[in-house]
Amino acid sequence: MDYNKLTPIVNKPNGWALMPLVVFLCMYLVTSIIVNDFYKVPITIAFLTASVYAVATTKGLSLNDRILQYSSGAANTNIMLMIWIFILAGAFAQSAKAMGAIDATVNLTLWLLPENLLLAGIFLASCFISLSIGTSVGTIVALAPVAAGIAAKTDTNMAFMTALVVGGAFFGDNLSFISDTTIAATRTQGCVMRDKFRVNFLIALPAALLVLVYYIIYGMQTEARPETGPIEWMKIVPYLIVLGTSIAGINVTLVLLLGLLSTGIIGLAYGTFDLFGWFGSMGEGVLGMGELIIITLMAGGMLELIRFNGGIDYILHRLTEHIRSKRGAEFSIAALVSLANFCTANNTIAIITVGPLASKIAEEYRVDKRKSASILDTFSCVVQGIIPYGAQILIAARLTGLSPLSIIPYLYYPIALGAVAALSIIFRFPRRYS
Repeated sequence: MDYNKLTPIVNKPNGWALMPLVVFLCMYLVTSIIVNDFYKVPITIAFLTASVYAVATTKGLSLNDRILQYSSGAANTNIMLMIWIFILAGAFAQSAKAMGAIDATVNLTLWLLPENLLLAGIFLASCFISLSIGTSVGTIVALAPVAAGIAAKTDTNMAFMTALVVGGAFFGDNLSFISDTTIAATRTQGCVMRDKFRVNFLIALPAALLVLVYYIIYGMQTEARPETGPIEWMKIVPYLIVLGTSIAGINVTLVLLLGLLSTGIIGLAYGTFDLFGWFGSMGEGVLGMGELIIITLMAGGMLELIRFNGGIDYILHRLTEHIRSKRGAEFSIAALVSLANFCTANNTIAIITVGPLASKIAEEYRVDKRKSASILDTFSCVVQGIIPYGAQILIAARLTGLSPLSIIPYLYYPIALGAVAALSIIFRFPRRYS
């Protein structure tokens, strides 16, 4: 192997270098549309096929050197750091679930709901739970059956009630420190989670307040007290530790380790699991991140070969030739991640795929990396929140017996979030980060 060839130098801008992305889209998106099932083709196989094509068509290197070049992209320091965080996040999330933290959080939030503000309360409960546990899917699984039961008791439109939960779930997915999207956005842009949270919060909060006011007015006449189980206050502590230490600016790996340790101590003290049960739940959580880790590695390797062959420079040239301002650069980043999310139906994968390119655009046009991370996370969540073939809406539909398309018209929060995010680019707010 000639290690001297493995340098940051790239070939001249070349549109054909983007063909691995075309192969990926054809393999995953087009095939899924043809068979009318977006989960028929595993996304790992689509990335594997595109990666093999990228290696096979790279010129100027021997086969061994092409594979090494691909591997150097997969072993990029940002990608490796992201993977370690994914591992810890998976272990923490599953350990907290096994310990009973999710059930405790759901019971607490439902207990706190004001009786005459039911719709607003369900939305707030979904926001709080998703912010705490860092997953929109987990929030929907926990709350969608509750929302369906309340809808049946109060004669409320079930699709409307389900959309309340889905919208709130994306609030936390967009902001949580332990969300996959937050981890991916901050790592690809090279910024601190706390700073990205500050930017993101100033964009997400107005959207959430607008929707909340509507729910308060609309739901003022709806009353029903949801049934709750016993509230076990100590089981909520791990989420509070993670939120508090994250906001304090402590390194995310230490944050997750503290959260993981607290789940073990509390779980053992309550007898929820024994030591080996705790180890088993951590192992299950790590394995649950396996597909995401494999996709992250393959996406990093494939994008490195695209970069090496001149594809990244070609996109930068074509995408930025008409950009004249930071607004144009930020809208380009938003368009990139939105398109990627429409194609992959996975907001984390969309961010991982276009994150390095977004970082280059941000550097060239001096866009604050905290703002670019926020744009990546926000617009990916907006798109994920309105596509009927996304995992979140499919799960919500399955749990409530609805058609995914029946939920879409009531997804007010993702639409409001997209509108506020676009306005934040046009009117340059938050000012400090624009």
